[in-house]
Amino acid sequence: MDPQIAAALVPLLGWAVHGSVLAHRLASARRDPLTGLHTRAGWTARAEHCIRRHPAAAVLLVDLDHFKALNDTHGHAAGDAALIATADRLRAWCGRNGTAGRLGGDEFVAVVQDLAAADLGALTAALHQPLPYAGRSLPLAASVGTCRLAELPVPVLTDALAAADAAMYAVKGRSRRGSRLSR
Repeated sequence: MDPQIAAALVPLLGWAVHGSVLAHRLASARRDPLTGLHTRAGWTARAEHCIRRHPAAAVLLVDLDHFKALNDTHGHAAGDAALIATADRLRAWCGRNGTAGRLGGDEFVAVVQDLAAADLGALTAALHQPLPYAGRSLPLAASVGTCRLAELPVPVLTDALAAADAAMYAVKGRSRRGSRLSR
């Protein structure tokens, strides 16, 4: 190869590698390292896109019940396994019709294109399946609050999250198990 061409290609190759590394870091920053779900920033961008395109979209907030007790009793590795299992179950439920994310701790979020077409009972049942861990069956439970965007005066994500949060806390206060639509 001509030395002048090689000299010109070396910086271009360096910039290409640098760009690839930056793109990977950005993608990694938008994914939770434990669960692989979107972080708040990554999920928010996808959720806003979904609610703009799908007027029947709904936002769900999911909070694991008794998570601290599970962590304190069985250890942090069991807690991590519970978070991973919850993320997997929520991701599977969303499928191609929504996007799941992890807000932090034991709080998860999802947006689906149409809650009427999704089986909320199936999600609740999946989130309450025991977790096989270290030869044991650990109980899992979650409270789910939902908000249909169509029920809001102005369908914006922040209001939907607030309504789903209120619905989720109503579930926690009522039974600490199940799901509830905002009203």
